[in-house]
Amino acid sequence: MANALETKLSNAKDVARKFLVEEITEQRVGEYLGFFVEGENVATHKFKCVDKAYVGWNWAVTLAIVDSASEVTVSEILLLPGEGAILASSWIPWEQRVEPGDIGVGDVLPTAPDDTRLVPGYTGVDDLFEEKLTPEGWEVGLGRFRVLSVLGKDQTAIRWYDGDRGPRAPIAEAVTDKCVTCGFYVAISGSLGRSFGVCTNKFAADDGKVVSIDHGCGGHSEIVVDLHSIPTGGMVFDDDNLDTAELIDEEVAEVEVAEIDEDDDDDDTEVEDLDLSADVIDESELEESDENN
Repeated sequence: MANALETKLSNAKDVARKFLVEEITEQRVGEYLGFFVEGENVATHKFKCVDKAYVGWNWAVTLAIVDSASEVTVSEILLLPGEGAILASSWIPWEQRVEPGDIGVGDVLPTAPDDTRLVPGYTGVDDLFEEKLTPEGWEVGLGRFRVLSVLGKDQTAIRWYDGDRGPRAPIAEAVTDKCVTCGFYVAISGSLGRSFGVCTNKFAADDGKVVSIDHGCGGHSEIVVDLHSIPTGGMVFDDDNLDTAELIDEEVAEVEVAEIDEDDDDDDTEVEDLDLSADVIDESELEESDENN
Protein backbone atom coordinates (compact mmCIF):
# COMPACT_ATOMS: atom_id res chain seq x y z
CA MET A 1 0.00 0.00 0.00
CA ALA A 2 2.81 2.41 0.85
CA ASN A 3 4.43 1.93 -2.56
CA ALA A 4 1.13 2.62 -4.27
CA LEU A 5 0.72 5.87 -2.36
CA GLU A 6 4.27 6.96 -3.16
CA THR A 7 3.65 6.18 -6.81
CA LYS A 8 0.48 8.25 -6.80
CA LEU A 9 2.27 11.15 -5.12
CA SER A 10 5.24 10.95 -7.50
CA ASN A 11 2.91 11.02 -10.51
CA ALA A 12 1.21 14.16 -9.17
CA LYS A 13 3.83 16.60 -10.44
CA ASP A 14 1.24 18.25 -12.71
CA VAL A 15 -0.98 18.71 -9.69
CA ALA A 16 1.91 20.28 -7.80
CA ARG A 17 2.69 22.64 -10.69
CA LYS A 18 -0.97 23.63 -10.92
CA PHE A 19 -1.07 24.58 -7.24
CA LEU A 20 2.23 26.45 -7.61
CA VAL A 21 1.17 28.49 -10.65
CA GLU A 22 -2.09 29.46 -8.97
CA GLU A 23 -0.11 30.70 -5.96
CA ILE A 24 2.86 32.58 -7.44
CA THR A 25 2.11 32.98 -11.24
CA GLU A 26 3.53 30.94 -14.09
CA GLN A 27 6.22 33.48 -15.04
CA ARG A 28 8.19 32.61 -11.89
CA VAL A 29 8.10 28.83 -12.32
CA GLY A 30 10.83 27.03 -14.24
CA GLU A 31 11.69 23.45 -15.11
CA TYR A 32 10.76 20.43 -13.00
CA LEU A 33 13.62 19.22 -10.74
CA GLY A 34 12.18 15.98 -9.28
CA PHE A 35 10.63 14.88 -6.02
CA PHE A 36 11.53 13.23 -2.73
CA VAL A 37 9.51 11.45 -0.05
CA GLU A 38 9.07 13.45 3.15
CA GLY A 39 7.34 10.74 5.19
CA GLU A 40 4.34 8.48 5.27
CA ASN A 41 1.80 9.65 2.65
CA VAL A 42 3.83 12.86 2.03
CA ALA A 43 6.13 13.86 -0.86
CA THR A 44 7.62 17.11 -2.19
CA HIS A 45 8.00 18.17 -5.83
CA LYS A 46 10.66 20.75 -6.74
CA PHE A 47 10.63 23.34 -9.53
CA LYS A 48 13.27 25.85 -10.54
CA CYS A 49 12.64 29.46 -9.58
CA VAL A 50 13.26 31.80 -12.54
CA ASP A 51 12.73 34.99 -10.53
CA LYS A 52 15.83 37.18 -11.05
CA ALA A 53 15.76 38.16 -7.41
CA TYR A 54 16.19 34.53 -6.31
CA VAL A 55 18.88 33.04 -8.51
CA GLY A 56 19.71 29.49 -7.42
CA TRP A 57 16.51 29.04 -5.42
CA ASN A 58 13.82 26.38 -5.99
CA TRP A 59 10.11 26.07 -5.40
CA ALA A 60 9.05 23.15 -3.19
CA VAL A 61 5.45 21.92 -3.27
CA THR A 62 4.61 19.38 -0.57
CA LEU A 63 1.68 17.06 -1.33
CA ALA A 64 -0.18 14.63 0.92
CA ILE A 65 -2.69 11.81 0.46
CA VAL A 66 -4.79 9.83 2.93
CA ASP A 67 -5.25 6.58 0.94
CA SER A 68 -5.28 5.31 -2.61
CA ALA A 69 -8.91 6.33 -3.07
CA SER A 70 -8.46 9.94 -1.92
CA GLU A 71 -7.35 12.97 -3.90
CA VAL A 72 -3.89 14.50 -3.60
CA THR A 73 -3.87 17.75 -1.61
CA VAL A 74 -1.22 20.43 -1.13
CA SER A 75 0.24 20.94 2.32
CA GLU A 76 2.61 23.89 1.72
CA ILE A 77 4.60 25.79 -0.90
CA LEU A 78 8.10 26.93 -0.02
CA LEU A 79 11.00 28.74 -1.66
CA LEU A 80 14.17 26.86 -0.71
CA PRO A 81 17.83 27.62 -1.50
CA GLY A 82 19.52 25.42 -4.05
CA GLU A 83 23.03 25.23 -5.44
CA GLY A 84 24.53 28.68 -5.91
CA ALA A 85 21.82 30.44 -3.90
CA ILE A 86 22.84 33.59 -1.99
CA LEU A 87 22.23 32.98 1.68
CA ALA A 88 22.37 35.21 4.72
CA SER A 89 24.99 34.56 7.38
CA SER A 90 24.17 32.03 10.06
CA TRP A 91 22.08 33.52 12.84
CA ILE A 92 24.05 34.38 15.96
CA PRO A 93 22.12 35.21 19.17
CA TRP A 94 22.47 38.85 20.18
CA GLU A 95 24.26 38.01 23.45
CA GLN A 96 26.99 36.35 21.38
CA ARG A 97 27.27 39.29 18.97
CA VAL A 98 28.03 41.92 21.60
CA GLU A 99 31.63 43.09 21.35
CA PRO A 100 33.80 44.67 24.07
CA GLY A 101 33.00 48.35 24.38
CA ASP A 102 29.56 48.10 22.73
CA ILE A 103 27.68 49.36 25.80
CA GLY A 104 26.94 53.04 25.26
CA VAL A 105 24.93 55.76 26.96
CA GLY A 106 21.48 54.43 27.86
CA ASP A 107 22.29 50.83 26.82
CA VAL A 108 21.47 47.93 29.15
CA LEU A 109 23.26 44.58 28.96
CA PRO A 110 21.87 41.98 31.39
CA THR A 111 24.26 39.37 32.76
CA ALA A 112 23.14 35.75 32.52
CA PRO A 113 22.45 34.01 35.85
CA ASP A 114 24.87 31.22 34.88
CA ASP A 115 27.69 33.51 33.70
CA THR A 116 30.88 31.57 34.44
CA ARG A 117 32.76 34.80 35.16
CA LEU A 118 30.81 35.24 38.40
CA VAL A 119 30.14 33.25 41.55
CA PRO A 120 27.84 34.00 44.49
CA GLY A 121 29.49 36.37 46.95
CA TYR A 122 29.39 33.99 49.92
CA THR A 123 30.15 30.67 48.24
CA GLY A 124 33.62 31.37 46.92
CA VAL A 125 34.93 29.54 49.96
CA ASP A 126 34.01 26.27 48.27
CA ASP A 127 36.87 26.80 45.83
CA LEU A 128 39.32 26.98 48.73
CA PHE A 129 38.72 23.35 49.62
CA GLU A 130 39.17 22.34 45.99
CA GLU A 131 42.46 24.28 45.85
CA LYS A 132 41.20 26.48 43.04
CA LEU A 133 41.45 29.76 44.88
CA THR A 134 44.07 31.26 47.18
CA PRO A 135 43.04 33.18 50.31
CA GLU A 136 44.18 36.43 48.66
CA GLY A 137 41.75 35.83 45.82
CA TRP A 138 38.76 34.97 47.96
CA GLU A 139 36.21 37.71 48.60
CA VAL A 140 32.88 37.49 50.41
CA GLY A 141 31.11 40.12 48.35
CA LEU A 142 30.35 42.71 51.05
CA GLY A 143 26.82 43.39 49.87
CA ARG A 144 27.30 42.11 46.32
CA PHE A 145 25.32 39.04 45.35
CA ARG A 146 28.06 37.88 42.96
CA VAL A 147 31.80 38.41 42.65
CA LEU A 148 34.42 37.44 40.09
CA SER A 149 35.08 33.75 39.80
CA VAL A 150 38.52 32.24 39.27
CA LEU A 151 37.74 31.98 35.56
CA GLY A 152 36.51 35.57 35.48
CA LYS A 153 39.72 36.84 37.08
CA ASP A 154 41.88 34.83 34.71
CA GLN A 155 40.02 36.13 31.67
CA THR A 156 40.25 39.70 32.95
CA ALA A 157 43.96 39.45 33.67
CA ILE A 158 44.72 38.01 30.23
CA ARG A 159 42.59 40.65 28.48
CA TRP A 160 44.23 43.53 30.36
CA TYR A 161 47.75 42.16 30.03
CA ASP A 162 47.45 41.54 26.28
CA GLY A 163 45.70 44.87 25.66
CA ASP A 164 46.87 48.40 24.93
CA ARG A 165 47.96 48.95 28.55
CA GLY A 166 50.10 45.87 28.91
CA PRO A 167 53.86 45.44 28.52
CA ARG A 168 53.69 44.72 24.78
CA ALA A 169 51.92 47.94 23.84
CA PRO A 170 54.03 50.14 21.50
CA ILE A 171 54.05 53.00 24.01
CA ALA A 172 55.45 50.68 26.69
CA GLU A 173 58.12 49.16 24.46
CA ALA A 174 59.40 52.64 23.59
CA VAL A 175 60.52 53.37 27.19
CA THR A 176 62.55 51.59 29.86
CA ASP A 177 60.80 52.88 33.00
CA LYS A 178 57.82 50.79 34.13
CA CYS A 179 54.60 51.74 35.91
CA VAL A 180 55.44 49.81 39.08
CA THR A 181 58.19 52.37 39.90
CA CYS A 182 56.12 55.44 38.91
CA GLY A 183 54.77 57.80 41.53
CA PHE A 184 51.51 58.12 39.59
CA TYR A 185 50.84 54.36 39.81
CA VAL A 186 48.13 53.34 42.33
CA ALA A 187 47.71 49.61 43.00
CA ILE A 188 44.22 48.10 43.09
CA SER A 189 43.02 45.76 45.82
CA GLY A 190 42.44 42.04 45.58
CA SER A 191 44.36 39.39 43.69
CA LEU A 192 44.41 41.47 40.50
CA GLY A 193 46.32 44.17 42.39
CA ARG A 194 49.43 42.01 42.29
CA SER A 195 49.73 42.67 38.57
CA PHE A 196 47.64 45.76 37.85
CA GLY A 197 47.02 49.27 39.05
CA VAL A 198 45.58 52.60 37.91
CA CYS A 199 47.43 55.48 36.27
CA THR A 200 46.81 58.92 37.84
CA ASN A 201 49.03 61.09 35.65
CA LYS A 202 46.68 63.60 34.00
CA PHE A 203 49.13 64.13 31.14
CA ALA A 204 49.40 60.42 30.31
CA ALA A 205 47.23 58.71 27.71
CA ASP A 206 46.28 56.05 30.30
CA ASP A 207 45.11 58.45 33.01
CA GLY A 208 42.30 56.81 35.00
CA LYS A 209 42.80 53.44 33.31
CA VAL A 210 44.07 50.07 34.50
CA VAL A 211 47.70 49.38 33.57
CA SER A 212 49.96 46.41 34.21
CA ILE A 213 52.92 46.82 36.55
CA ASP A 214 55.32 46.36 33.62
CA HIS A 215 53.51 48.83 31.37
CA GLY A 216 55.15 52.20 30.80
CA CYS A 217 55.04 55.53 29.02
CA GLY A 218 56.90 58.79 28.69
CA GLY A 219 55.04 60.29 31.65
CA HIS A 220 56.96 58.28 34.29
CA SER A 221 57.48 60.36 37.43
CA GLU A 222 61.22 59.61 37.67
CA ILE A 223 62.26 60.44 34.14
CA VAL A 224 65.13 62.97 34.25
CA VAL A 225 65.87 65.17 31.26
CA ASP A 226 69.05 67.28 30.92
CA LEU A 227 68.08 70.82 30.04
CA HIS A 228 70.51 72.82 27.89
CA SER A 229 70.32 76.55 27.24
CA ILE A 230 70.09 77.60 23.64
CA PRO A 231 72.67 80.30 22.64
CA THR A 232 71.25 83.43 21.09
CA GLY A 233 72.92 85.94 18.77
CA GLY A 234 73.30 89.68 19.21
CA MET A 235 70.97 92.39 18.03
CA VAL A 236 70.52 92.42 14.29
CA PHE A 237 69.81 95.57 12.30
CA ASP A 238 68.11 95.51 8.96
CA ASP A 239 70.28 97.91 6.94
CA ASP A 240 68.38 97.23 3.77
CA ASN A 241 65.34 99.19 5.00
CA LEU A 242 67.21 102.40 6.02
CA ASP A 243 66.01 105.67 4.40
CA THR A 244 69.09 107.02 2.58
CA ALA A 245 67.41 109.79 0.50
CA GLU A 246 69.31 113.13 0.40
CA LEU A 247 67.57 116.29 1.70
CA ILE A 248 67.88 119.75 0.11
CA ASP A 249 68.97 122.80 2.22
CA GLU A 250 65.40 124.07 2.77
CA GLU A 251 64.30 120.68 4.14
CA VAL A 252 67.31 120.55 6.48
CA ALA A 253 66.45 124.01 7.80
CA GLU A 254 62.84 123.03 8.45
CA VAL A 255 63.99 119.97 10.41
CA GLU A 256 66.37 122.05 12.54
CA VAL A 257 63.68 124.64 13.28
CA ALA A 258 61.26 121.91 14.33
CA GLU A 259 63.86 120.47 16.68
CA ILE A 260 64.55 123.89 18.23
CA ASP A 261 60.83 124.53 18.73
CA GLU A 262 60.51 121.26 20.58
CA ASP A 263 63.45 122.11 22.85
CA ASP A 264 62.04 125.57 23.62
CA ASP A 265 58.65 124.14 24.48
CA ASP A 266 60.27 121.84 27.01
CA ASP A 267 62.07 124.85 28.68
CA ASP A 268 58.93 127.05 28.63
CA THR A 269 60.80 129.46 26.36
CA GLU A 270 58.98 131.40 23.67
CA VAL A 271 60.68 132.17 20.43
CA GLU A 272 58.87 134.81 18.41
CA ASP A 273 61.24 135.35 15.57
CA LEU A 274 64.14 133.17 14.58
CA ASP A 275 66.19 134.01 11.52
CA LEU A 276 68.63 131.24 10.90
CA SER A 277 70.23 133.13 8.03
CA ALA A 278 71.15 136.27 10.24
CA ASP A 279 74.61 135.66 11.65
CA VAL A 280 75.94 139.40 11.76
CA ILE A 281 75.11 141.75 14.70
CA ASP A 282 74.36 145.46 13.95
CA GLU A 283 76.73 147.56 16.27
CA SER A 284 74.64 150.76 15.90
CA GLU A 285 71.74 149.09 17.57
CA LEU A 286 73.97 148.20 20.50
CA GLU A 287 75.17 151.89 20.92
CA GLU A 288 71.57 153.20 20.97
CA SER A 289 70.75 150.69 23.65
CA ASP A 290 73.66 151.87 25.85
CA GLU A 291 72.70 155.59 25.59
CA ASN A 292 69.17 154.92 26.63
CA ASN A 293 70.46 153.13 29.72
